[in-house]
Amino acid sequence: MPTAGQHGIKEHSDGRFGFIPVQTRSDRFKSVNVADFEAVTGRELVWKLSPVAKFTDLTAGTLDGSTYDVSSTDVAGVSVDWVGRDDARIGLAGLPEERASANAWGAFEKALAITVSGEEPKEFTLTRANLGSAPRGAHTIIDAKPFSQAVVILENTGDARLTENVEIILGESANLTVITVQEWDDTAVQLSNHFATIGRDARLKHIVVTLGGSIVRVNPSIHLVGSGSDIEALGLYFADAGQHLEQQVYINHVGPHSRSRVTYKGALQGQGARTVWIGDVLIGNTATGTDSYEQNRNLVLTEGTRADSVPNLEIETGDILGAGHASATGRFDDEQLFYLQSRGISEDEARRLVVRGFLTEIVQKIGSAPLEARLQEAIETELRGTDGE
Repeated sequence: MPTAGQHGIKEHSDGRFGFIPVQTRSDRFKSVNVADFEAVTGRELVWKLSPVAKFTDLTAGTLDGSTYDVSSTDVAGVSVDWVGRDDARIGLAGLPEERASANAWGAFEKALAITVSGEEPKEFTLTRANLGSAPRGAHTIIDAKPFSQAVVILENTGDARLTENVEIILGESANLTVITVQEWDDTAVQLSNHFATIGRDARLKHIVVTLGGSIVRVNPSIHLVGSGSDIEALGLYFADAGQHLEQQVYINHVGPHSRSRVTYKGALQGQGARTVWIGDVLIGNTATGTDSYEQNRNLVLTEGTRADSVPNLEIETGDILGAGHASATGRFDDEQLFYLQSRGISEDEARRLVVRGFLTEIVQKIGSAPLEARLQEAIETELRGTDGE
């Protein structure tokens, strides 16, 4: 028996069920119960560009939901605690819209809660390393209290088979930067859904940096609820041979006079390197005065790669400041290479300079000098793999 509301299934007045396609992004079915979602086949809208056969243990299998080891910096105004499933903050930022997210939601025993308070600026880093090769489900809360300011860096290294949900809650006038850095081992698989709710006059900068891992899918779902709320969503990714890196970004303008800027940039090299970016922006009928723009740019460095880029924009009110989107995927600019080579720079070094300049726009917006320097070095390491291609 189908479930009313699931995947566009609607119940008629006479009790019959029929399929009615979901027309608006916000109408997608949501549930914390994994049994409410059908088995993943790869034909579903949210999975059709993903290698679903390679992570069925995360969408359908039993998950380890126990706590795990983390390390973090000691910063005044930031606390880290394991909290029970009955914590009032769980579910405030969003609910699962697909099976892997719901599987993680049902599996976790305790949530890792990062609480930010105090108006003074601060930087906090939390590191997860070597979560292991067993399938795991996890839940994280980042709670920025009203008027608080912080940069929160989530670093991921080592091995993992992980499906997780991250909830980000911004109180009134909070100013929060959340940076998630994926530098997993080559065999790691991560399916991560980030949900954020942004209060009145609050500002979130959300940055996804993905360099390592076999399959990494980080999907931010940002809800601009309060009047004057603001989101800058940034992404940087570098896909090597055989890697699948995916981002599905959803920006939901609910409150009036909200603003969003989405910029994701990626580079691809090596046989079978694959990236997926889908950007959904919904400007609801209550979101008057919205100012929104999203863009995705991909730079192809070698043959045998594939970049999917799909921007979408839905507008339900005519009273907005502006909205737009852009997408482009291409190879090196031959004129740039010629210009650099004409000044005595070798072809390999010229290529590195072009790619470095392409990705630096994102790196320079991170706001943490040590992390920016480390990422620049990591990009240089990735680029050395293009020599001789």
